Amino acid sequence: MVSDLLANFPLWTSVLAILLAQFLKILWNLSMTGKWDWIWIYHSGGMPSGHTSAVSSLSIAIGLTQGWDSETFAIATILSIVVMYDATGVRRQAGVHAQVLNRLVEDMTKLLSEAKEKSPAETREKLKEILGHKPIEVFVGLWFGVIVAIINYYFWY
Repeated sequence: MVSDLLANFPLWTSVLAILLAQFLKILWNLSMTGKWDWIWIYHSGGMPSGHTSAVSSLSIAIGLTQGWDSETFAIATILSIVVMYDATGVRRQAGVHAQVLNRLVEDMTKLLSEAKEKSPAETREKLKEILGHKPIEVFVGLWFGVIVAIINYYFWY
């Protein structure tokens, strides 16, 4: 059973793709800000989409090993489409809403502070604003996953 799990090419290709994509987020952030920020190793959002890289590499790995006409490839492909749609749709909009809510709370806190002439203690936790992806981040994640799967196929399978 363990040897079967360790020999599962689509699984390990997908794990490799998401790990590499998360590491690329650190490098991308470094190139944009000039600072190493290791928190991106597990954050959602950002360039490239790790979720998209994982599901696209899974789909390609299944297509390469089980055939492009297999039911498993069809399931993985539909899952990939749903994940990419969610990343650019619902999760992206949730991040935009978090930005607006955070600004509203900051403005309200400032207004109340000025009215009381006291500074309120910052005890609230800000909402996470980077939840989803811009379409380009998903597009790059898609192609990154495809490339990881193809390269891994030729080196491993």
